Amino acid sequence: TFQEYFERTQGKPERWGKPFSALLGAYEAQLSLGLPAIGGKDSMSGTFEHIDVPPTLVSFAIAADKADNIISAEFKCPFSKIGYIAPKYNANGLPDFESVKSVFKTVEKLIRSKKALSVWSVANGGAAEGIFKMTLGNHIGAKLKNLTDEELFTPVYGAFILELEEDFGDENVRIIGETVADYEITCGGVKLDIAALEEKWDDVLEPVFKAKMPYLPDAEKVEYKDGCELLTTHISPKLAAPKVLIPVFPGTNCEYDTAAAFEKYGAKSEVFVIRNLSAKDIEDSVSEFAKLAADAQIIAIPGGFSGGDEPEGSAKFINAFFRNPKIAEEVENMLHKRDGLMLGICNGFQALIKLGLVPFGHIVPLTEESPTLTYNKIGRHQSQMVYTRIATNKSPWLAGCKVGEIHAIPISHGEGRFVANGDVIRKMIDNGQVATQYVNLQGNPTGNVRFNPNLSMCAIEGILSPDGRVLGKMGHTERLTDFVAKNVDGNKDQPIFKSGVEYFK
Repeated sequence: TFQEYFERTQGKPERWGKPFSALLGAYEAQLSLGLPAIGGKDSMSGTFEHIDVPPTLVSFAIAADKADNIISAEFKCPFSKIGYIAPKYNANGLPDFESVKSVFKTVEKLIRSKKALSVWSVANGGAAEGIFKMTLGNHIGAKLKNLTDEELFTPVYGAFILELEEDFGDENVRIIGETVADYEITCGGVKLDIAALEEKWDDVLEPVFKAKMPYLPDAEKVEYKDGCELLTTHISPKLAAPKVLIPVFPGTNCEYDTAAAFEKYGAKSEVFVIRNLSAKDIEDSVSEFAKLAADAQIIAIPGGFSGGDEPEGSAKFINAFFRNPKIAEEVENMLHKRDGLMLGICNGFQALIKLGLVPFGHIVPLTEESPTLTYNKIGRHQSQMVYTRIATNKSPWLAGCKVGEIHAIPISHGEGRFVANGDVIRKMIDNGQVATQYVNLQGNPTGNVRFNPNLSMCAIEGILSPDGRVLGKMGHTERLTDFVAKNVDGNKDQPIFKSGVEYFK
C-alpha cells in the first residue's frame, strides 16, 4: 500500500511534477516486481503559508510465510560469516529489478535452507548501520574486512547483510567479515567499543523517551520451599474438564489468549462479556455472571485496560463489579467451599489486589496497610520481555514449577509497580506468598529498570493468597506460544495453566 504527502500544487507544473514522478516510479516498481498495491491514501495539502512538507511517498509492505521461516536481525553467535548481497543500479540511480528479484530469491533460499541465521535489510544508514544494530541484541561483535567509507555508508536499497553458517555455499554473496565474541566492531585499523556506541545511540532520545532510572537496592532472593498443603489435602471430586470463567470488561484484550491457554490442557473456557451500555445491562451481567461463577472451578481475569484505566487508575470497574454482593458471595463460595482457584494477569492482577484477594485471600475493604500496584517508576507504559524467578511453589498454580526456575515472560503495562510497607512484604515472604520476582541475567532479583521495568519493591512480579488458591502476576504467560519471541533466549514455558487445570484431575 502507498501513502503520499506532498505540498499544495497551486497550479504550478513543477509542483505537479513531484507527485507525478513519484507515482510513475511506484508504477514502474509494481510492474517490474509483479506486485500491485492493494490500496493507498494521498494528500497534497502539505503547505502552511510558506512552509512545505518534504515530498513523500511511502510504501508499506508485508509478506506472509510460515513462522518456521521467519528469522530476526540480531547476530546469533560468534564465528559466523558476515555476508553482503546487493542489486545492481543503472546510470540514473534506479535499481535493476531483475537483479532485485535475483537478490530476493538468494536471500529467501538461504533463509529456508537455515544457512542464514540473521538478516538485515540495508536502509538509509548503509551497511554500517545494519552491522551496528545487528550486534546489539546478543552483544556479539563484528570483525570486518577493509571496507571503504562508500561501501559502509552508501544506502543501497534492496541490499542485505546476512549472518551465515560456514558452509552457506552461494557465490552471489560477498563475505565482508565474521562475528566475534568481543563486544566491538573492527574494520581495518579502527576498533569501536559497541557498549560506548550503544550508550551514545540510546542517549539521543533519552530526554524525549526516558529509558534509564537510578537503580534501586538489589532485593532479597526469596526462596520458600515448604511446599503446598493444598496439594496433599485437596478433596474436590476429580473433573475431566474443569470450567474456567473468563470475564471480559470494556478494554479487556487478552481473553482469547487466556481461554486458549486453559483449553490447551483440557479445561472448558467460558468467555463472558460484561455489558455496560445501560444500568439494566450491568444488572443483567451481574446476575448472569453470578450464575456462571456458581458452576465454575476457576475464575481468570485477563489482561487489558478495563475502562481505559480511568478514572485515574487501573481496574476500578472490575473492582466495583466483583464487590457486588452477589458476585462476592459466589467468589467466596468457589474459593473456600468448592476448592476453586482464581487467577489475575496484568489488569487482572490489578483487580485482585484492589479486591484484597491477594494477598489476603478474601474480598475485603482496603486499608492504609494494603499493598497496591501503582504507576511504573519511569512514568510511562513498559512493554518488553522480562525474566522472572519462581520464589515459591506454595500454590496449585505453581505445582509444576521448581523454586529457582527462571522464565522469559512478556510484560505490557503502565501500572505494575508493587508497593507495600516492609512489614507486609516480610510477612508475605515468610508465608510463601511472594510467587515470582524480576531477575537479571545472573538470576538475581534486581532494582535495575532494564530487568525490573516498573521498579517493584522486592522485585515482586507476582503474589499469592495465603492458601495459594489465588495468583496475581503482571507477566503475560498466556501470550507465549511456539513462535512468539522465538529469538529470545530462556525458558518461556511457565506451566501455571497446566498446573491449574491438573489440580482438578
